[in-house]
Amino acid sequence: MGKPAWIYADSTVKHRSGTEAMLQNEDLKIVESERRLWGTWNYVAFWLSDAINISTWMIISSIVTAGDGLSWWEAWICVWIGYTIVAIFICISARIGAVYYISFPVIGRASFGIFGSLWPILNRGIMSCVWYGVQAWIGGQCVVICIRTIVPSYYYLGNTLPPSFGTNTRDFIGFMIFWSLSNIAIWFPVYTMRHLFTVKAIIVPIAGIFLFIWVVIKAKGIGAVLHQSTILPTTTSSVRIWAWITAIMSCVASFVTLIVNISDYTRFAIRPSIIFWPQMITIPFGFAITSFIGLIVGMSSKVIYGKEIWNPLELLNTFLDNMPSITTRIGVFSISLSFCLAQLGINIAANSISAGCDLTAICPKYLNIRRSGYICSIVGLCICPWYLLSNSSSFLSYLSSYSTFVSAITGVMFSDYYFVRCQYLDTNELYSASAQGLYYYSYGINWRAYVAYIAGILINSVGFAGAIGASVPSAVTKMYQLNFFLGLIVSGGLYYILHILSPMKIYSNTVEQMANTELKTDNDTVVDEISRITYF
Repeated sequence: MGKPAWIYADSTVKHRSGTEAMLQNEDLKIVESERRLWGTWNYVAFWLSDAINISTWMIISSIVTAGDGLSWWEAWICVWIGYTIVAIFICISARIGAVYYISFPVIGRASFGIFGSLWPILNRGIMSCVWYGVQAWIGGQCVVICIRTIVPSYYYLGNTLPPSFGTNTRDFIGFMIFWSLSNIAIWFPVYTMRHLFTVKAIIVPIAGIFLFIWVVIKAKGIGAVLHQSTILPTTTSSVRIWAWITAIMSCVASFVTLIVNISDYTRFAIRPSIIFWPQMITIPFGFAITSFIGLIVGMSSKVIYGKEIWNPLELLNTFLDNMPSITTRIGVFSISLSFCLAQLGINIAANSISAGCDLTAICPKYLNIRRSGYICSIVGLCICPWYLLSNSSSFLSYLSSYSTFVSAITGVMFSDYYFVRCQYLDTNELYSASAQGLYYYSYGINWRAYVAYIAGILINSVGFAGAIGASVPSAVTKMYQLNFFLGLIVSGGLYYILHILSPMKIYSNTVEQMANTELKTDNDTVVDEISRITYF
């Protein structure tokens, strides 16, 4: 039997008068129809904008050079599979925001509790700040190349900073230029940022294709590139299977942060039905094509220079060595400037806006997305990202482990929305701090969510210890390679079991009264429908 009409009615109810200031502000409230401006092509542009950046460009190189015996075409298939999995989870998560027009911090209140949601929100917000600094540092490297094409001597600028600072004057100036210009973009409201993503989705692909054609011509055709020996020494079938799994999971792990908070963007959708296909098609296609271009460019560099240069910025710097022509300098400048735009887009989409939404929920009375975005920018500067990247292996291990924490959050939220509540949320109650509120639970915290969340982390804790150098059994290491799925399944499954053992109330008293009235006036309605109102 389908759900009664009243189940859907509450998604557009205006907030009750006197709602606590600590739980809402202009950026946290339900998005009204006037701000629901994102259409199909806006989401296509958003994901193309997100896909085309230096990190995506290099992800396939990490698979090919991992030493597991995968050829370039096998690595590329892994990218397709990995980002198709990502697209599925993105669509599952995105639907919540698109149906109820609310952001991740508000959705989290339903499962973790009105105050219990603050930890997952803070967890996600801090990570956004860290990534903002890292991506801004990469953007600063693009600026350095742009300046070098105009003033070649700048690349050899003397260092005036003390050794303890961790970087040199040249790179720090480039970083500060990019960081300062990025602060301008933070000023604009989220629903208007679709224009930035559209511009990036047009300009950056053109630059990427231009670089692709350029290096293929230099390498005297793509045939010479693809016929290189890219298959590493023969390995056992077991090793190759786990090499495939590891490659696929590396794609998923790079995306876990957006999986959990994609509702920050889909709440601006014109209607819920438009979010599925733009994401389901554009994500695997955009990321796979970008990875392929990065693969061919990196392999072409071996034909041209005798060594594989996977980092496109390093390759562009190589183009500028040995007295380049004016045409080469113009080409490198154009590509580098496009990469600056790519880094700006990814930093705004994945980090600034995400941190803005998260930090706003911590203190809605004093913070909004714009102010929180500037806090993210300042923190990204203060963490000195050049220090983090100086020991890239440890930093990447830390970033990979972060998927463990996010998967546990995602598992709880998915289980709560799709299995416990059957896709029903009372939006008024999400903004109520009343002790009798539907999502207040005990002292504002849902203990079931935290038990499940901790279990989802613990299942991967031993594997994480192995990832940072501890000696652990090989079976545990293999389990950790599946950390996202393990955390998701354990936390989501345990949350549902705890609900069965200690049921949560699903509907508010007001909705129960509406249901009782409706069911009593309809003699043909099955009587036991009322049993779904109180507990699932």
